Amino acid sequence: MANRELVVLGTASQSPTRARNHNGYLLRWEDEGLLFDPGEGTQRQMLLAGVRASEISRICISHFHGDHCLGLPGVLQRLSLDRVAHEVACYYPAEGQEYFRRLRHAAIFHELATIREHPVGGDTAGEDGARDNAAGRGRSGPDTAGGGCVIGGTAAFQLRARRLSHRVPTIGYQLAEPDGHRMVPERLAAVGISGPGVGRLAQQGWLDVDGRRVNLPEVSEPRLGQRFAFIMDTRLCEAAFALAEGADLMVCEATFLAPDAALAPEYGHLTAAEAGQIAAESGVRTLVLTHFSQRYAHQDPQRFADEAGSVFGGEIVVAADLTRIPVPRRR
Repeated sequence: MANRELVVLGTASQSPTRARNHNGYLLRWEDEGLLFDPGEGTQRQMLLAGVRASEISRICISHFHGDHCLGLPGVLQRLSLDRVAHEVACYYPAEGQEYFRRLRHAAIFHELATIREHPVGGDTAGEDGARDNAAGRGRSGPDTAGGGCVIGGTAAFQLRARRLSHRVPTIGYQLAEPDGHRMVPERLAAVGISGPGVGRLAQQGWLDVDGRRVNLPEVSEPRLGQRFAFIMDTRLCEAAFALAEGADLMVCEATFLAPDAALAPEYGHLTAAEAGQIAAESGVRTLVLTHFSQRYAHQDPQRFADEAGSVFGGEIVVAADLTRIPVPRRR
């Protein structure tokens, strides 16, 4: 499979620690590089992780709290310093456009890179909706119609966004690859299709063989497109479940542990167990926990995995700075 992996640049929340930098996540998706929430120190972390500025094709900001955006000035200036030739699209909550502009022009530099801003408004991302966890209400209504509204992408994937439930305007992201087909060799051989004919059949959906038209479904099986979800700084809400739906890899904040669970809704965050709940109810394959409160700096990270694992039976990764996490192989 093509290169698809998550490079973790930082995993702290409000304050960095000796072992955890502020947020930062680069999703390598074939020939694209999506940088999510570049917090303070991201440019340095990129160097340590072996990430080049030229890899970045899109930047996605969930919201404008400092731990999610203070690294943006350095990253944008580095794009120009390295004379990155391709356009870089930047997505962020429309209400924070003033903050984006301030960060973009925070210092004097010669801007050579082409930066295309894509403010995501409420009419684009939909509305947030807090979830009454105690009531156990199921997903319903407009906030659950797929992963969200399309805000960008290519023929190979769609980038979608939804508004989350935090203390300031915040959006989550989902990258969704279209469903496709997987050729079945035995079926191809039975109808006499091989070599370049396989490619023509895949491209046009049919092929004439010895006077008979063979349609693609006859010699193939459905192949689910892969999905990635990025859910950061939110209470439990319907949008989080919608973004996570069917994700092969989900990056999710897990700011608090159970003893401090009462603080989570007050500050607009999730516990590790709530991140596990989202993953379990949404059919996630691999859950990546991150955005840990500095109060747990000297505690065993396994506690986060244990709490999420109490409700989610899939693979759980407790993120650490400078690690790489592959997108799971296709189902």
